[in-house]
Order: sequence, then structure tokens, then C-alpha cells
Amino acid sequence: MTPLWLDAIVAALVVASGLTSVVAAWGMRRMPSFFARMHAPAIASTFGVWAAAAASALYFSALEGEPVLHMVVIPAILAVTLPLTTVLLSRAALFRKRLDGANIPPPLGGR
Repeated sequence: MTPLWLDAIVAALVVASGLTSVVAAWGMRRMPSFFARMHAPAIASTFGVWAAAAASALYFSALEGEPVLHMVVIPAILAVTLPLTTVLLSRAALFRKRLDGANIPPPLGGR
């Protein structure tokens, strides 16, 4: 049985994670272009995943009576891979826009 104060903290973290996901989805729906849409989920998902992992770590640590931290691996991997995938997606979108003849700046190499 977990104490009420711990349940309240875990519930607040889970609700914060869910609200962050809703705000990210709303931001994606609202933004006008692909490049603007990339920011809302990238920033919000980082906080949402960390909040859910913290809630899980707190709850299961209280149940086991010792620190349970293996769920922290998920946000750690996301912290490494999310910026990389964001850069690769934006570069691919820029490449496609250049192929379509859109009026965007040339690559930094001056090709």
C-alpha cells in the first residue's frame, strides 16, 4: 500500500505527461508548415516521457521498497535519438523543397 502523498505526486506526474501530449498534438494541428510542426512534439514529448518515467519510478520504488530505476532508460534513449531524428527529418524536408523548386536558401556549402 502506498501513502496518499505519493499517490498524489504520481497522479500529478501522469496528468502532466498526458496534458503535455495533448498540448503537443494541439500544436501540431495548429502550426501551418512542416517545419513549424516539428517543434511542438519534439519539445513536449521530452517532458511527457520524463514525467511518465518519474511517476513510474516513484510508484514502483515505493512498492518494492528499494529504488527501481530501469524505466529511466526509455527517456534517456529518447533524449539521444529525438534530436537526431528531428535534424534528419528537417534535412529531408529541405531537400524535397529544393527539388520542388521552392524559394528557400541554398545549402551552407554553396552548392
